[in-house]
Amino acid sequence: MNISIEEKLLHFKQPAGTSRGIYTTRRIWLVHVEHKGRRATGECAPLPQLSCDDIADYEAVLRRFCDTVEATGVIPYEQMRPYPSMLFGLEMALAALQRADGLVLDTPFSRGEEGIPINGLVWMGTHEEMLERLKEKLALGFRCVKLKIGAIDFDKELDLIQHIRRHFTREQVELRVDANGGFSPEVALERLQELARYDIHSIEQPIMARQWKEMARLCECSPLPIALDEELIGVNATEEKIRLLDTIRPRYIILKPSLHGGMSGTREWIALAQERGIGSWITSALESNIGLNAIAQLAADIYGPCISMPQGLGTGMLFTDNIPMPLEIKNDCLWITKHS
Repeated sequence: MNISIEEKLLHFKQPAGTSRGIYTTRRIWLVHVEHKGRRATGECAPLPQLSCDDIADYEAVLRRFCDTVEATGVIPYEQMRPYPSMLFGLEMALAALQRADGLVLDTPFSRGEEGIPINGLVWMGTHEEMLERLKEKLALGFRCVKLKIGAIDFDKELDLIQHIRRHFTREQVELRVDANGGFSPEVALERLQELARYDIHSIEQPIMARQWKEMARLCECSPLPIALDEELIGVNATEEKIRLLDTIRPRYIILKPSLHGGMSGTREWIALAQERGIGSWITSALESNIGLNAIAQLAADIYGPCISMPQGLGTGMLFTDNIPMPLEIKNDCLWITKHS
């Protein structure tokens, strides 16, 4: 087995506003695995200032893990728990390598027989920008829309949500909001009560991570279902995952394989959540189409067939120099359209 590493810099079509600033480029590492005449590629894509494996010597550490896999033919899962984006890249490459059809996992979605419903993502921006982006998503046929909030004045964000609800009922458009930890614990409950007036499905990460006592209180008292996202980052050991879920008791958890343990770690999170009656869905984390393809196939394998809850897989059209993959968004569903 031979594994080579290729570093790539992707460029956003439009600046992507997040709680950690504005992204104009995205650095990823591709791992190309060759064995017995077959070749497969995985994507390692840590997010700056967010991933627990966003480290200065990233490629050197990745190279060491690749050397281990080359020598043994297996992934050292326990050693790689603290490096989820690296683990995910190797997992998707080795899974595809084992199949003659090049699929990561064999599902109706992977075979192009059914699509996965996804939410439309409205990036942070001014009130006018967000309203225009929202109109574009609805015009494309999205029935579930996720709004990034916390970038502008909260009253203006409420105005935007009010505007949506004046024109669309809960049955017509499901609204999700993501605060990215933007509320302080002191005002969070009051803001959740205000948001709950507008029939919102859920809110992601209302306060900053690592405040388990405050988050547990919010989950108990909030009239609006709370979903954990950043809270899960860096919680890699099984015992810690159990302690977090049992302490905070959220309504939902949101899994990004690049951030939350790769394919194996994502499955573990979801299994532990299901044991506790906690819902979940899977989302991408600004990967290229290679990573998005693997994430979608993983979601289809875990939740399918015939997924009903929209997943967060609408980030495939973000880059001017994305890597071609047979992925296509039709109305509000992601499809694999053909096989190479």
